[in-house]
Amino acid sequence: MEASDQGAGAGAAGATAAAKRPTPPPLPLSVRIQLAGLTVAIDAVERSDGTVNRCLYGVIDRLLSARPSPRPDRSGVRSYDVTMDASRGIWARVFAPAAADRPLPVVVYYHGGGFALFSPAIGPFNGVCRRLSAAIGAVVVSFNYRLAPEHRWPAAYDDGVDALRFVDANGVPGLGAEVPVDLASCFLAGESAGGNIVHHVANRWAARWQASAKRVRVAGIFPVQPYFGGVERTESELRLEGVAPVVNLKRSDFSWTAFLPVGATRDHPAAHVTDENADLAEEFPPAMVVVGGFDPLQDWQRRYADVLRRKGKEVRVAEYPDMFHGFYGFPELPEATTVLQDMKAFVDSHRATPKPAAA
Repeated sequence: MEASDQGAGAGAAGATAAAKRPTPPPLPLSVRIQLAGLTVAIDAVERSDGTVNRCLYGVIDRLLSARPSPRPDRSGVRSYDVTMDASRGIWARVFAPAAADRPLPVVVYYHGGGFALFSPAIGPFNGVCRRLSAAIGAVVVSFNYRLAPEHRWPAAYDDGVDALRFVDANGVPGLGAEVPVDLASCFLAGESAGGNIVHHVANRWAARWQASAKRVRVAGIFPVQPYFGGVERTESELRLEGVAPVVNLKRSDFSWTAFLPVGATRDHPAAHVTDENADLAEEFPPAMVVVGGFDPLQDWQRRYADVLRRKGKEVRVAEYPDMFHGFYGFPELPEATTVLQDMKAFVDSHRATPKPAAA
């Protein structure tokens, strides 16, 4: 196709998608206010030259961050922070009950933020992990990772694998004998960029580390609305541009430019997982891929699930038709509870046989 034909085709596709743009689903006022604040904050710190205003980001980070809560809340979950690697600034927030009568599965969590923003302390991620711990009956260990563009691909993947190696070597520090864990029932979870990290860490772990691991067995993964992409503009990206909250083409392009190697396109294998470049390890774990019907990235997420399926991997796609990108961070929404229930069912059906705690 000639360049002029490509431009005409893209224009026609954009016009068709625009004509089909849906009406946003009704959301509680509190959610709309939070989403507005979040998008204003993101746009304020992401510069047009592909860098992040870290001074302003530092202020926003402090405003949005929650402290750990060593005393159990009403759901019985407490939290505390542990250091993994001070030289890289890598730490984790642990969410766990005060006591358990049998070994609990462990969820290693990677937060979202377009590879360039946020940490486990940010309010929505802190809240998700707390609710995940209570809903599943698990110990959740939410790790941070070095951020782009200061630390590009593959830094986040390296840190993600090192987080698993840390748990394999040390267990979950700070729990004590009152909360035994079942590291043979370890699950990886993360939303958006964290969901992308989940995929790549799981594949690296299965290919290189699982066979020699002392205690950790990755029993399954949860890429929650994972952040994948490509040079192509998909139907859902065009149809929901300017309509869906949080994700738009400008923000997505910023994130890929910040994270991928300098000069790489969005068809880089980190972003664009295909039949040709997926190269999945034989022991790649079962996956539950969460997809929202009002997420512009949904086409990429379904394609990702199809790649896993065609490669012979176990995959379940959990659809939430009216939900936007990042919906499960908002407990006001019924679907934010439903997805946790669905994740619990997946954990229960894929964990190793639990053993009673020692007397």
